[in-house]
Amino acid sequence: MDFDQRCAEIVRQTELLAAAVEGADRATRIASCPDWNLGQLLNHIGTGHRWAEETVRTRADHPLPDEELRQPVDVPRPATWLADGARMLAATLREAGPDAQVFTPIPDGEPRAAFYARRFMNETTVHRADATMAAGGKFTVTPEVAHDALEEWLELGSLPAMLEYFPERRELLAPGRTIHLSPTDHAASWTVDLTGEVLGWHPGPPAGTATVTVAAPLADLLLMIYGRLPAETAQRSGDTEFLDRWLSLVSFG
Repeated sequence: MDFDQRCAEIVRQTELLAAAVEGADRATRIASCPDWNLGQLLNHIGTGHRWAEETVRTRADHPLPDEELRQPVDVPRPATWLADGARMLAATLREAGPDAQVFTPIPDGEPRAAFYARRFMNETTVHRADATMAAGGKFTVTPEVAHDALEEWLELGSLPAMLEYFPERRELLAPGRTIHLSPTDHAASWTVDLTGEVLGWHPGPPAGTATVTVAAPLADLLLMIYGRLPAETAQRSGDTEFLDRWLSLVSFG
């Protein structure tokens, strides 16, 4: 997906989210964020859009305060508050353009506005899943968005700095260790490559036999690696205990 498509999806995903929770009880707990209720989750999403919008608009070269983003409170908002924040972010991103120089929280990453279009498209999508399931609805997502979200997760999770922040992930590395993520309804697949000294991945199947292969619809694979669905949701072959260990160590978002 390109920059403009991601900007448009920030708004679209937010509108879908707002529709999914219309009339829902804001006190409903969020299974994937058990310390939060639905009201807090919605405020987290809307605050995140506004935080990113200010970061890009001001061309910040340092992280802006994000306490409200990290510790959201359940404050009632106007009906249009969520969508308004998404539209503001998308408009600011388009005005700035993908190559605008701005702080990003990615070690050694390019300080470009394009990061915020992708990150907040996918952040909004995954939290839409949280909210939809909490409200008792069925989450669906287009293959294009699910594909992009899964690859972004793989890219961020494979940054060399991750081993500095989370040294326990080094135990996943060993010769011959690969995980094949194989959608049952999509032509793409991915290999998580744990054979070297750093976490890695590449499109397609591994060169040899995978340590474990995980097969499921693309949307389910996305929710599984984000910890929103249990691994048992997928068809698994090979070392399923290693898969469980990998998932327990690499979760984020």
